[in-house]
Amino acid sequence: MDYQSRGIDTNQAGVHDDLSKLVKKHFATEFLKPIADHSAAAFAEVDAKVQTWTGPIVLDSCCGVGESTLELAKRHQDALVIGVDKSGHRLNKNKAYGEASERCLLLRADLNDFWRQAIAAGWQINRHYILYPNPWPKAKHVQRRWHGGPLFPSIVALGGKLELRSNWLIYLEEFAAALALAGHSSNIQALSSEIEPITPFERKYQATAQVLWQLQSNLC
Repeated sequence: MDYQSRGIDTNQAGVHDDLSKLVKKHFATEFLKPIADHSAAAFAEVDAKVQTWTGPIVLDSCCGVGESTLELAKRHQDALVIGVDKSGHRLNKNKAYGEASERCLLLRADLNDFWRQAIAAGWQINRHYILYPNPWPKAKHVQRRWHGGPLFPSIVALGGKLELRSNWLIYLEEFAAALALAGHSSNIQALSSEIEPITPFERKYQATAQVLWQLQSNLC
């Protein structure tokens, strides 16, 4: 298969100058956007499963077509693994990678609602993966990045062992800086070029010889 990817096109040379101000603002204020009815209904269905589950819980946010969720279920065989994406079109492609199961759930939901509902319901996350989120690489779009937006405190509050992957190092450096402002340490390292890809983006970036980066932080 012929993959084409130009890499990241950005006008930023380092961590955004406004990041600290944005993170502090979002921790000092409450995000009050109402939960959408469809989000509440989708969450209630999966929450019923979570409340009766006695093992670890793994959350795969921005799971896309669900390939990563299915793979994570293989790697964490004692866990309930939940993949969440806002696109039903993407999720409907998961059968190309395997079948969901009672222990591996794929859910269409808006993470802006889902994360807040999970916190309100008292979920105890063991591991949280955010793999290759949209980096919004233009400097003017910093507030669209998870760490620059109002939902960053929710990511921190969910806890667990957090892992992000990206082909844009600055994205992870910013995320690490935001975590530090929230009182959490993290580490960033380059992934081996020999790793087995677990998302279509990871596969595409590998095929075009881009360096892939991983951030890990223990938010427990």
